Amino acid sequence: MGLNLRDLVPKTVVDLKDLGGKSVAIDAFNAIYQFLSIIRQPDGTPLMDGTGKVTSHLSGLFYRTSNLVEMGIKPIYVFDGAPPEFKRETIERRHAIKVEAQVHYEKAVAKGDAPKMRMFAQATTTMKEYMKTDSQRLLELMGLPWIQAPSEGEAQAAHMTRKGETDYCGSQDYDSLLFGAPLLLRNVTISGRRKLPSKSVYVDIVPETISLNDALKRMGITYEQLIDVGILIGTDFNPDGIKGLGPKTALKLIKQHGTLENAVPHIKNAEFPHPPEQIREIFLHPPVTDNYKIEWHEPNTEGIVDFLVREKDFSEDRVRRSIEKMQAGTQKQKGKTTLEKWFG
Repeated sequence: MGLNLRDLVPKTVVDLKDLGGKSVAIDAFNAIYQFLSIIRQPDGTPLMDGTGKVTSHLSGLFYRTSNLVEMGIKPIYVFDGAPPEFKRETIERRHAIKVEAQVHYEKAVAKGDAPKMRMFAQATTTMKEYMKTDSQRLLELMGLPWIQAPSEGEAQAAHMTRKGETDYCGSQDYDSLLFGAPLLLRNVTISGRRKLPSKSVYVDIVPETISLNDALKRMGITYEQLIDVGILIGTDFNPDGIKGLGPKTALKLIKQHGTLENAVPHIKNAEFPHPPEQIREIFLHPPVTDNYKIEWHEPNTEGIVDFLVREKDFSEDRVRRSIEKMQAGTQKQKGKTTLEKWFG
């Protein structure tokens, strides 16, 4: 779902190869859901190991992340903790959408309609606990850090970027800006050519950066006012926003009246599932932690092979080639010869 700021914020297209040496705190669940949704067979079936467990997330996580490391980028994956109570409606709504998609998927299977099977299968994507555990295990074997957030992964990633511990906050969602991320890097894990859902149209997904300061200057508002614009449009904590109110109108109202509270009397049928000041507080002061370490290590080549090849039925040749490319890429960075020296 996420916040719709697409038409309001300035974006700069970047080449990931130009980000060598930069660190990115990546919203892990955001990336893993993308992998689970996109990496599928033509009929929508996800990749699975011999026991029937899904491995699409591991495929995306390993090959995409190894590509990033090969380019010299330092990824740090941040995992969600307990969701805020205000997010319950959004979670329930997403679940209902998945249930409905499952019904349509089964109908498509009965008809043998492969395109619709894939489309509705993507919409049923869910994340199981073993997927999180497997992902964290793989990252450890790759020698890459991961962090457990107390609540929203985006909030934790934004917090780390504000502290200067990472250069970018990596996520598809613009909500990262409302959590105060100074620099947002979008499409870091899914760039490439992608088919639009329900359409026979393909688009190029390219990495892009968004500066919070530049966005605020372009819009002529403060950070707090940006949060108010987001609440009017709709966030994960009030998913509907104000019915019929688009981003540009929301921005105009906040610029004209200063605050959401001042703007509400001028909006017809302005209703919120929770008090706006409490939603605002989630973005201003989200639960985050400083209890973590960011450390990189040499990848455990044989450990990765044992896990992905022996346990998860990946191609050994392809896995070893990716590890070699990852190691070669880091050795070229600034003349350093090992991951630990490069990342140190």
